[in-house]
Amino acid sequence: MHEAPMRDVTQEIAFTRHEGSRGVEWLHASYQLFRRAKVAWLVLFLLYGFVLGLIKLVPFIGGLAWVIMKPVFAVGFLAGAWHEERGGTPAPRHLFQGFRSNLWALLPLGVVLLVGIVLAVAATAVVDGGQLIGLLLDPVPLQLDPEAAQRRVAEALAEPRVQWGMAFGALCAMPTILALWWAPALVVFQDAGPLIALRTSLRAALANWRPLIRYGVVMFFFAAVFPSFLSFLLAAIIPESLALVVPGLILFAYELCCLAVLQIADYVSYRDVFHAGETLAPMTRTSKSAAKPGSVDG
Repeated sequence: MHEAPMRDVTQEIAFTRHEGSRGVEWLHASYQLFRRAKVAWLVLFLLYGFVLGLIKLVPFIGGLAWVIMKPVFAVGFLAGAWHEERGGTPAPRHLFQGFRSNLWALLPLGVVLLVGIVLAVAATAVVDGGQLIGLLLDPVPLQLDPEAAQRRVAEALAEPRVQWGMAFGALCAMPTILALWWAPALVVFQDAGPLIALRTSLRAALANWRPLIRYGVVMFFFAAVFPSFLSFLLAAIIPESLALVVPGLILFAYELCCLAVLQIADYVSYRDVFHAGETLAPMTRTSKSAAKPGSVDG
């Protein structure tokens, strides 16, 4: 059961406030989409990581450009999920759908993401006196060998002040995260401008705080807690001669699947919040050939 849709009177972008259990259902539905086309989703996700890696290598601007481009490439997963939901299969070409759908509205979202990250990291200095920022700006000082530099990072991250600073930074990043949660989907599927998309996503996320908290708890378990247990288990049962290779490969494959499911969940949760109870939009001949996400019509 869910309440009646809430409307933005000015822009008429409706959304639904769901009960808490919906967050778990989003992840379950996302996994079902992933399970039906595992290889296609993994190929799409690996291509996504490869392309972002190439962007990061661009001299001078790569480190900033890959953050700004993330909402643009996020549309690729929305396109893949939209396509699969209607009987198709995610394909590598979907990753570049953002360049064909409202690119100039998606790029400002990337700028907001970049600014939000910078402000959140800067906020940690209020608590730890700038230790984390110093660590990020100079992780491997020239006077230290790699082993000493690694020990320096571990010791810094173990300090309570740095840990509290990271927690405070994460709290400061929360408005940016919520504003961007469904903003790319609103831009592409509902032709919203960047400011309207950010505002609507933030309002809808705050209204759905219960399912989002459950979503986050379950996500944390499968993405962080369970891999730690799996790593311990593999270390106990795998022969020492294979201990340096096999556990790493298994954990890498598992984390890859988890990350792919989380990308799909952006579409599943968007459709449930902004198009609750609506039937699927038909896949036209144009959408079959171009795999372009369109409005999810009732």
